[in-house]
Amino acid sequence: MGDAKFTVIGTEVAHRGAVVTTEILQVRAPDGQVVERQVVRHPGAVAVVAVHEGSVVLLRQYRAALDHDLVEIPAGKCDVAGEDPVEAAKRELVEEVGLDARELHLLGSFVTAAGFSDEVIIIYAAIDCVEVGRAVEGVEEEYSEVIRVPVDEILPWMCDGRLTDAKSLIGLFWAREAGLLDTPAR
Repeated sequence: MGDAKFTVIGTEVAHRGAVVTTEILQVRAPDGQVVERQVVRHPGAVAVVAVHEGSVVLLRQYRAALDHDLVEIPAGKCDVAGEDPVEAAKRELVEEVGLDARELHLLGSFVTAAGFSDEVIIIYAAIDCVEVGRAVEGVEEEYSEVIRVPVDEILPWMCDGRLTDAKSLIGLFWAREAGLLDTPAR
């Protein structure tokens, strides 16, 4: 069964939008049958776990898909042609929370919804940040709020429902596993 091959034999663009494109794929299964699958194509995104002056820096912003505000780690699309993901992450960190990271450490990447989308999010940890002021892009960022949660208080946020965004939870758990959210002994 592991050697069975599926083959895309046709693609039709159903919708091309500002952020995503929806395609209808015709896929030939190993037994020869042809099935249709709807796929959302996404340019990918970056996200950053930023710890500055003993606090995890988060952003509360409106998300139209949910029609309410969400608290998240800084993030954004890889939508600048030719831009390296590290540079995209640095750009988003400045835009959203006004921090410039002297170094970014790769935590990992993950597929958000493989059943219907090819979106991949790359998550970095910001090391040695300096405040440079926000450079907001877009109306949601304009009305967003920077939130700073002390590192020793972030675990309850991760576990009690205050954070529900997948990229934020994954990034924070990866940062925790990497020892980046450890607090000094008192």
